[in-house]
This record gives sequence, structure tokens and C-alpha cells, in this order.
Amino acid sequence: MIVLGLTGSIATGKSTVAGMFAEAGIPVYDADKAVHELYAGEAVDAVEAAFPGTTRDGQVDRTALSQQVLGDPEALKRLEALIHPLVREKMLGFIETRRTAGAGLVILEIPLLFETGQAYPVDAIAVTWCEPAIQRERALARDGMSEDKLAAILARQMPQDEKRDRADFEIDTSGDFASVRNQVAKVIEACRDGLKR
Repeated sequence: MIVLGLTGSIATGKSTVAGMFAEAGIPVYDADKAVHELYAGEAVDAVEAAFPGTTRDGQVDRTALSQQVLGDPEALKRLEALIHPLVREKMLGFIETRRTAGAGLVILEIPLLFETGQAYPVDAIAVTWCEPAIQRERALARDGMSEDKLAAILARQMPQDEKRDRADFEIDTSGDFASVRNQVAKVIEACRDGLKR
């Protein structure tokens, strides 16, 4: 089984591309979704203890938490130390379940794959990217996004060009869906060719 890491900076189309892999029948693990689940379940008490006032109605209030950690590297490190091991545990469970089921290829969608400094159990990495002007326009169109918030997010993300240099596959999402879907199909084909060797 090949494990393909999927990453990319904010607003470069990771979720869209992950959806295209899923449409093609490839199992996808979504690290952000795993965090959402943890923030509604087993991580709530630990987050509240570390960051008082960031939970409401038995769930982590992501806005309140963001206000406490964004722009504070030490606070962010403390949060990541709490959450990353739990996310990793879910991820390893996903891989093992799919391996047992006989999957030939799985996708791990990990937004900060390069930035965390962790080693992930991936055989190859695909990165989504787009022209900076398109990225900015997409990001600023999101609810709750501001120039300052975007600047803070970009400051902690590796530049797109550096991610592209480190990746095995690049998926340019600047164009239309047909173009992106075609690139996804080529990545799947290349991974399957790797399985046959």
C-alpha cells in the first residue's frame, strides 16, 4: 500500500483536491477533520485546562482558542503538544484499517505536513499550489478572515515554492476543475505504477 501525503498552504485547494481523490475511490484521512472531532470530544478537557475560557457547551470554541494562540509561538507549541499525538493516533488507526482492508493507495491530508517538523509515515508527498494572487483572493473571501489573520497564518506556513521543491507531485489549482482533476488522475496513475514495480 502506498501512503501519499497531501499538503499545501492556506487557500490552495487541498480540500477540493482531497475530494477528487475520494471521488476516485481513494480513502482520504483529513487531519483537520480529526482535530474538529477531538475539539468536540476527547481533547476538550485538556484544552480547557491549558487555555482557560476556550470551551463552551462541551466543545472547544475555535475562535476563542485562535485568539489565545495566534501570534503567540509558545502558546501554539503547547497546543500542538496536546493535539498532535491524538491526531497521529487517529491517523495510524486509519492507515492500519485501510491496509487490512486491502487498499492500494491512501491519502493523508495534512495541512502543516512540512511545518510541524514531525516525521509522517508517507511514501510520497503531493502539494497543492496556486498563483499567490489567487491564493490571497480565496483566503480573504473566507468567513472571519482578515488581512492580519491571513498574514499571521502565512507567517507560520512554509512558502509555496519551498513546499513545491520538497514534494514528489505538484497539483496546480490555479485553473479550472477539469485541469485539477486531470492532475489528480495522473498522480493516482503514478502511484499505482509504483505499486506494480
